[in-house]
Amino acid sequence: MAPARTFRDLLIWQKAHQFVLCVYRETERFPRDERFGLTRQLRRSAVSIPANLAEGFVKRGIADKLRYLNIAQGSLEESRYYLILASDLGLAHLAALEQLADECSKMIEAYSQTLRQSRA
Repeated sequence: MAPARTFRDLLIWQKAHQFVLCVYRETERFPRDERFGLTRQLRRSAVSIPANLAEGFVKRGIADKLRYLNIAQGSLEESRYYLILASDLGLAHLAALEQLADECSKMIEAYSQTLRQSRA
């Protein structure tokens, strides 16, 4: 496989972008009174995942890249909480989104591990 030339070539970015698109579709169904609450928070945290992957991609140092991956992972975990909350509030059944979040998390961890090993 050829090395990634832009962040769009990263499979993890593609998966995270897919997660964001799914979040937007699902939150369209949330009640209007959640538009400035849970909907906004979930969308914001979800968008932060691929945004930080993209920003970290262009960083030169491995430590910088790892920092952005860590921020992306933090945003993913924040998103997971909002998914749990939405589900517990009965706003939506979000099992598919939770599974996609799991896939993203594993990919971020694997990418981080690869970068750590290349530093050693």
